[in-house]
Amino acid sequence: MTRPSDITRERILNAAERLFAERGYDGTSIRAIVAKARVNQAAINYHFDGKDGLYRDVLRGAFRALTEDQLAHAEETKAISREEALHEFVRRQLRPLVARDEVSRALRIFNWETVRPTAVFRKLMSEEAAPFMELAVALLRRFLPKADQRTLVVAALGLMGQCSVFVRNREQLAGPPIGLALDETSIDWLAGVITRLTIAGLAQPA
Repeated sequence: MTRPSDITRERILNAAERLFAERGYDGTSIRAIVAKARVNQAAINYHFDGKDGLYRDVLRGAFRALTEDQLAHAEETKAISREEALHEFVRRQLRPLVARDEVSRALRIFNWETVRPTAVFRKLMSEEAAPFMELAVALLRRFLPKADQRTLVVAALGLMGQCSVFVRNREQLAGPPIGLALDETSIDWLAGVITRLTIAGLAQPA
């Protein structure tokens, strides 16, 4: 049975997630969260020890919403060819293009962090990002077995950047002068293009 305190905690998280996605950390006040969640400020202090603690939990949920699918299939990708594994990695990176509201909100929160990075975000990423980065590095090591760790990290960041430019700029890319429709029917096509370009780049001498 779900306890009332758990329901309250979840209601606060849901309200805060929506507001942080709409307004960013700086633009979201405790008063606004309290009003949207229909709780008192004491409940936020009790469950999250204030705004920073609440934002940390929202960020953690947002990060996991964007990476959990990749990590859940990590073992499966080891059993397929490196080319297939790369394609699957890219396709999952493009998932927010057609994802449910939770993932869309997570992406908007991270967009805010690109513009106005917070200390809470930097600390959380230092703690949470390692498994995902290790997954990307391990994948690229299959293409560059002799590369050092620094080169592999740069290659992993470049690969993720190739995907995020489409996800972060979907609306702008759909309009003129580009007119690139990024919907469910085009995900596999786009993943294929990015995969082929990446493989071609990895084939070049470092």
